[in-house]
Amino acid sequence: MDILKNSDYENRQIELIKDWEQQVPGVVSKGIGFFAKPAAWLVQQVVPQSAIKAALNAANSAGKKLADESDILRDGNVTMVEELRKQSLETSDRLADEVHNWAIGMATAEGGAAGFTGVAGIAADIPAVLTLALRTIHKIGLCYGYRADTKEEQDFVLSILSAAGSNTQKEKTSALLALKSIEVLVAKQTWKAISVKAETQLMGKELGVIAIKNLCKQLGINLTKRKALQAIPGVGAFVGAAVNADFLRDVGYAARRVYQKRWLEENGKWKDTIDV
Repeated sequence: MDILKNSDYENRQIELIKDWEQQVPGVVSKGIGFFAKPAAWLVQQVVPQSAIKAALNAANSAGKKLADESDILRDGNVTMVEELRKQSLETSDRLADEVHNWAIGMATAEGGAAGFTGVAGIAADIPAVLTLALRTIHKIGLCYGYRADTKEEQDFVLSILSAAGSNTQKEKTSALLALKSIEVLVAKQTWKAISVKAETQLMGKELGVIAIKNLCKQLGINLTKRKALQAIPGVGAFVGAAVNADFLRDVGYAARRVYQKRWLEENGKWKDTIDV
């Protein structure tokens, strides 16, 4: 594809995408402090990794179903979401901003309600916030013209969640590499080599199991440390609202930056360096 001339707006978004990619995850990088450690242990007992895995499997399916397209079609003035791949980046960004802000508002309300009950509410809160997070990623994808209707696209969504919930730069880098690999796979996908495809599916299935296991462990650490203070009586509602809003803010920005980059690449507008 020929490299097209970028607008100033597109060049600015490229800079923001690169800044986000190199931004070190900070939510748990310094730990949670001595005071919150007993609370973190308590959260781990209430919501073990097995519960997160079950919630994640259910949440991805629910998130996809809850990501209604009608408002995206209406506000984007298109008849199919795929048309947004050829509209302006500003249009998709405007749509994504609305989705992102709505999600943060919902997360704040849900987290406040769940946090009011203290540690008891966390068991219901985590599946709810994961469902909202995955709905947000699915719906932001629609804003840029991408529907998660294949196994590869669903893995793409989970990899975005992995990038958003990273505890270290190594985890984030691994998630970004996974995103690129899936993107290349989708671009090169062919239905002619049946035997090769069958072999690839078997390999992909095994890799998928490993990826889900790692993602559940990663999210277990991330959400446990985010929500540790929510278990402390007297501050649960405030902390629950703030933590959920912060998590959805991270998720939304991850989805926006990843889908922005994909849109720019597919339109021949991604640049490794920008002339000034």
